Amino acid sequence: DVQLQASGGGLVQAGGSLRLSCAASGVIFGINSMGWFRQAPGKGREWVSTISTGSSNTFYTDSVKGRFAISRDNAKNTLYLQMNSLKPEDTAVYYCARRAHIIVSSEYDLWGQGTEVTVSS
Repeated sequence: DVQLQASGGGLVQAGGSLRLSCAASGVIFGINSMGWFRQAPGKGREWVSTISTGSSNTFYTDSVKGRFAISRDNAKNTLYLQMNSLKPEDTAVYYCARRAHIIVSSEYDLWGQGTEVTVSS
């Protein structure tokens, strides 16, 4: 199977931490940049972070800079998102995705099923 499986979501209090994982199978994991996206209730999909193939370059949306850290372990075919100092506005379903080399339909061409993160006050 060619798939991404996101996991690690849950319910946490504001100020807490959570680490999301994204396990890839059926792909050559190390040759694509990977990203995290999120969709809050009633809102559109938002880009959160991207990491290059060898982890040399990372990018974050302004709202999570200094709090979230994206990483990857190519030997384990796994992408991570460490989330610290969580805020209620971080509540969303988080998706991992593979960045395409050539854009046919979308910049990201393979998506995980999502894992839900809820941050309470």
